[in-house]
Amino acid sequence: MPLTQSITLGRFKIHLLEGGTLRLDGGAMFGVVPKTLWSRKVVPDELNRITLAMRSLLIEHPDGLVLVETGLGNKEEQKFRDIYGVDNAGSGGGTKLDDAIVEAGHRREDIRWVINTHLHFDHAGGNTSIDGWGDGGKGGGGSLPARPPARLSFPNARYVVQANELEFARHLNERTRASYLADNFEPVARADRWHVLQGETSVVPGLSVRLTPGHVPWHQSIIIQSGGETLVYLGDIVPTRHHLPVAWAMGYDLEPLRVLETRRALLQQAVAEGWKLCFGHDPDIAIGRAVAEAKGVGLVETVKAAY
Repeated sequence: MPLTQSITLGRFKIHLLEGGTLRLDGGAMFGVVPKTLWSRKVVPDELNRITLAMRSLLIEHPDGLVLVETGLGNKEEQKFRDIYGVDNAGSGGGTKLDDAIVEAGHRREDIRWVINTHLHFDHAGGNTSIDGWGDGGKGGGGSLPARPPARLSFPNARYVVQANELEFARHLNERTRASYLADNFEPVARADRWHVLQGETSVVPGLSVRLTPGHVPWHQSIIIQSGGETLVYLGDIVPTRHHLPVAWAMGYDLEPLRVLETRRALLQQAVAEGWKLCFGHDPDIAIGRAVAEAKGVGLVETVKAAY
């Protein structure tokens, strides 16, 4: 089963990397939208969970390889993996994201920039890893050994996030502590590899970030522009194509009214300028060009998931 496919955007070759899947409660994914409506779009399992992709982008850039999002990683124990229905195990104790990078013709050591939209465990968990840990270190059975320290998954990369998002991740409360796990970002700080941003700015020529708050206060989306084309990696501000209706916010969103305003502005510009949208969590559709429809925003020229 393929884990990657490639597209061209102007001068950039972009690999769509499938880093596995997880399953989250459908009600939580669609917030106040009644199940009678959202279940017409996606069918839940017997536990009311829906399948979500963990899709990353690998961009071949003159300034070095750029990886957008790192998935969930390999550090979590089996209980965690069962709760969230995680299926991302790759070869040799690594992850499907690791295998996808190899399938695209590269190695983790080749990556020079890692960009996180935010630091939730399913977007930044692969920032760090534990060699040979795999399935929570169980290795197919037996008791769980002591957990080794996490190391940088991409030892030659600078890691990019909003400065305020990093601080937000370090000051947790009852609502946020389940999503921000220190092993996903503090080893990067100890290695002095964070390249923190203050607002909207360019990372490398042709790649910039746009603040898209609402899911978390300092969420950022990644804008890739070349040859008159624009592709935006949406992150969790629009996790799947089923979240294109601006009011279909997630229960996981910390600021649902802000999500509405952020989506409205972003999608209006996307339609007006013919942007391509990349969905990080949609298990079926990876990319589509935004167009106006009678009831909001639709997609044309869609690219299906590789698997």
